[in-house]
Amino acid sequence: MNAPAVNEAVVSPAERMAVAFTRVLRGAGITTPIGNVITFTESIARLGLDRRDDVYWAGRATLIRRPEDIALFDRAFEVFWNSRRAGSDDVEAETFHLTINMDAEDGSMDDGQANVDDEDDGSITLRFSTIETLRTKDFAAYSPEELHLAQDLMSKLRLVGTPRSSFRMTPGSRRGRPDLRRTVRSSLRTAGEPVTRHHLENDQRLRRLVLLLDISGSMEPYARALLRFVQAAVAGRQKVEAFAIGTRLTRVTRELGSRDPDKALRLASGRVQDWSGGTRLGECLRYFNDEWGVRGMARGAIVVVLSDGWDRGEPELLAEQMRRLQRVSFRTIWVNPLKVTPGYAPLARGMAAAMPYVDRFVEGHSVEAMERLAHEIGS
Repeated sequence: MNAPAVNEAVVSPAERMAVAFTRVLRGAGITTPIGNVITFTESIARLGLDRRDDVYWAGRATLIRRPEDIALFDRAFEVFWNSRRAGSDDVEAETFHLTINMDAEDGSMDDGQANVDDEDDGSITLRFSTIETLRTKDFAAYSPEELHLAQDLMSKLRLVGTPRSSFRMTPGSRRGRPDLRRTVRSSLRTAGEPVTRHHLENDQRLRRLVLLLDISGSMEPYARALLRFVQAAVAGRQKVEAFAIGTRLTRVTRELGSRDPDKALRLASGRVQDWSGGTRLGECLRYFNDEWGVRGMARGAIVVVLSDGWDRGEPELLAEQMRRLQRVSFRTIWVNPLKVTPGYAPLARGMAAAMPYVDRFVEGHSVEAMERLAHEIGS
């Protein structure tokens, strides 16, 4: 929910500053309900902006609800206050352009700065370099520093697949089969009369998630970011298997299982020998089906292929192996980073051959797309 709209005709400069500061907090990730914003705005309208301590404690008393947000509030307030003072005391005739750079995890910020606009329109313009921008940015344009920030974002994704029934039985509702052992045991407390009848039903377990990441040359702009998504999935969830696909198939589940992302990625890179090489999707999928998939790993599992679909092999072989994979899996999802390109159509030989055997075809170019993928896995 956005902060209240500022009406320059009836709202004082102090109130405009108050609304602007709540936007800063929201950009930093602090939740500020609309009722708290109104209370803070009314307080600043009475107190004014002359005394720093008055503004600080008014904001902290009305906008902060969790103790863990205090440190981030202090940093944001310091930058905002210094930016306001860097302009001029006559705030009525200025437009403030506040630039604050924030980290994803701890909320640390660079020093903010305020610039004065010549136009006297009474508006407040805020420019942020925040995680919201990073979520929608294309992976191919990421810097090394942004990759580390994206790792933190993707580690928070909840990758939980659809539950399935297991053979193990657990106490259940009356619709299950009778649990004679518990029924007889409970009848001993009522002189042998089975007053309370117990039942059993099948337990629920999470489906296995299998991730097949294309690390060929055509995927190089995206593979480095998608590998971080795969690592976050392996480290954060049970029953996840990860493979790298290039000219050969490489299992990297053990290497990516470390809780230290940098260590996991280093081990996986050392394990994969054909990074940024050619692509033989059909051959790799045949090896996967023969050695792991059809034998049990893919049976009833959610299989996710992360690839642009460019293949040097025969499309007939890829189609045959995708058909085998779809037959044994619960759901097959193909993630293509190029799908977001305007006018894109799956016309590449490999992609066209695989499409008839794909249950869901989704984008994979940004953190936001990975969030949608996580939702798709759990749908």
